[in-house]
Amino acid sequence: MSEALDTYEPERAVPDYDAEYPIRIRGLTNAFGDFVVHDRLDLDVRRGEILGVVGGSGTGKSVLMRAIIGLQIPREGSIEVFGRNITNAEPDEVIGVRNHWGVLFQGGALFSTLTVAENVQVPLKQFYPDLDQVLLDEIARYKTVLSGLPPEAASKYPSELSGGMKKRAGLARALALDPQLLFLDEPTAGLDPIGAAKFDELTRDLTDTLGLTVFLITHDLDTLYAICDRVAVLADKKVIAVGTIPELLETDHPWIQEYFNGPRSRAAQASRERSRAKDADVASAMDKTGDSGA
Repeated sequence: MSEALDTYEPERAVPDYDAEYPIRIRGLTNAFGDFVVHDRLDLDVRRGEILGVVGGSGTGKSVLMRAIIGLQIPREGSIEVFGRNITNAEPDEVIGVRNHWGVLFQGGALFSTLTVAENVQVPLKQFYPDLDQVLLDEIARYKTVLSGLPPEAASKYPSELSGGMKKRAGLARALALDPQLLFLDEPTAGLDPIGAAKFDELTRDLTDTLGLTVFLITHDLDTLYAICDRVAVLADKKVIAVGTIPELLETDHPWIQEYFNGPRSRAAQASRERSRAKDADVASAMDKTGDSGA
């Protein structure tokens, strides 16, 4: 990468946020006409965590995410992002917060007439219109590689990509502005088990390396067990529980018990335990090799 990219630093309208909860939601009500999706919902998202969000069909997981990022206007309640209430903020104030999050929508939501690089450049051009094209191209290539795609994918159109590659291209665009918050809506839906596991691993690595806070909507039990620090459960128009999976298993809500104690959940947990045992065996073998070499 060029010296220009090495010295590139996005403006920080909102300073790096070091308080415990970059997202705080209180008394949130979302409704479509007479149909109430959320009724006085509360939720805190901790800084640096991957929060999995689960719930049955129609519980409003995507609606909740859309409300946080300003695409759904709530009927009541407040949403604070980086300490700012965005539910009643002026448009200019919201823009100052918006360039600190990235969003991967279901299916990637790429512009079909733009290449991967041009898709990545869309938010850059919106928030930093003075960047020259050479720098835009270099940033786009960097984000493309960061998302796990080969460099040559930057020049491809969405129609030339597989489903998994489209997800990664959408992730590259979500990372374009060096966000502090990352929203992922069903990121592994439609992927084969190997592709889903690799995407999970990438999400965990990016979170740890870049210091991200991740709001992750998923139905994938493997994802919940593999990378989520906590899980928020939507039911009865509210967040009925938030915690680690062992903590959730101690609750007596029937949906939680059915979801996390069902056969698919037991299979996911068993798979995770086998993976941990394998990692432990590999680490032990490496230690023994090192000892013998010494």
